[in-house]
Amino acid sequence: MPSSRNRWWMTSLGAALGLLLLAAAPPPEPDLQAPETAPASPPVEDPRKVPAARSGGATTVYDTSHNAFGRALANMDPGRWTPMADGKRLFMKDWSRAPQAVAGPLSNAVRCNGCHFKDGRGRPLAELGTEAPLLVRLSVPSRRVPGGVPEPTYGGQFNDRSIPGVPAEGALEVAYAEVPGTYPDGAGYVVRRPDVRLARLAYGKLSAHTQRSARISSPVFGLGLLEAVPEEDILALADPDDRDGDGVSGRPNRVVDARTGEPRLGRFGWKANQPSVRQQAARAFSEDLGLTSPLYPERTCTAKQARCRAQVAPQGPVLDDAALDSVTLYLRVLAVPGRRDVADPTVLRGQALFQQVGCATCHRPTLRTGDVPDLPELSRQDLQPFTDLLLHDMGEGLADGRPDAEASGSEWRTPPLWGLGLLEAVNRQVRMLHDGRARTFEEAILWHGGEAAGAKERFTRLERAEREALVTFLRSL
Repeated sequence: MPSSRNRWWMTSLGAALGLLLLAAAPPPEPDLQAPETAPASPPVEDPRKVPAARSGGATTVYDTSHNAFGRALANMDPGRWTPMADGKRLFMKDWSRAPQAVAGPLSNAVRCNGCHFKDGRGRPLAELGTEAPLLVRLSVPSRRVPGGVPEPTYGGQFNDRSIPGVPAEGALEVAYAEVPGTYPDGAGYVVRRPDVRLARLAYGKLSAHTQRSARISSPVFGLGLLEAVPEEDILALADPDDRDGDGVSGRPNRVVDARTGEPRLGRFGWKANQPSVRQQAARAFSEDLGLTSPLYPERTCTAKQARCRAQVAPQGPVLDDAALDSVTLYLRVLAVPGRRDVADPTVLRGQALFQQVGCATCHRPTLRTGDVPDLPELSRQDLQPFTDLLLHDMGEGLADGRPDAEASGSEWRTPPLWGLGLLEAVNRQVRMLHDGRARTFEEAILWHGGEAAGAKERFTRLERAEREALVTFLRSL
């Protein structure tokens, strides 16, 4: 029988094929913790035969366990198992561990899955220890650079971790204020507003013009599918001048390709500030872990961080092209979990209400991928991501006041909703919106403003049973 580590590799290809592949795969490194697969309950009907359950088309996996976000594409070519395993090792690697400790002098974490726990959103707060549940992006306005430039003393991201001999930039302190409210039918609710402070600053004061934005990590499954949606299809959904008069005016973010220096459509990140999975990964290695790569070959130490700059840098990037390609492949082939209970009457009622109140105007239920020559498994798949990958003004309640490329301080990319109902199963907590303030689906909806104000208002006017039905639908995603 395969070990608990090896069970992770078994997919819908079948146990026999999984065993055959494992026999040829290299043994995992000590830091590669392959999670056990919980036995699945027998479904009433094979979900593969129910189109509504196929969130990622033929790539969809059907797993409701704590490993639901870490599965490979259901249709993945068996020849990709070994390179995928190589990418996973790098994703899970502790870069501070001796004897080849190469972690950056300043960072927010020492491994990718320290923030993307089980390829999801983040670990429960009780398990974080000294690690902050958030990170904070920093910038100052610039007349020449859209979105601003890094803060001169602390750079583009506040780093609360460091290696011995280099002071961390400080500490993050997060407090929450509860804000009560009442639905029109008299039922009460409470949302919470975060107050994120940068404390114990080690390198002096921040610029008086500093703009900051607290961020929580996003799940990393399904990125390859979203990257495969043709640009023209995304742009066709944009309505920057609200010509149809519905109050919703989604627009694209244009960002710089770090390899070519040319502008490209942004589609990843909370403000759609990255154009590709590869650049998103390289930027995270740079800012979150302090590791250099061909796309970002310079350390993030600023001119005012002498001890950081004095550290002897490795010869060449810590991650070469091959390593970055390996991690990129791993992220591209992480599958989307299928939906559950799609024929349940309450779920169907909630889905109709989701459309009725206007949520689907931004959270577009369907997209389709184009041709992907290097990963044909992703080609021509009908998706149910519930996003348009565009920027929308979400109002003052959610505004961070920090522009990012062409995104304003109150605009956010519509986040995909697929896998939403499995957050608690995988990460044992539900923290939603860009800074993790929302603890429930209702709370996330109630924070919507700006272009989504009308949809939120219509949601609040639903009867209690209808609101619960809409939330039940979200839990099915």
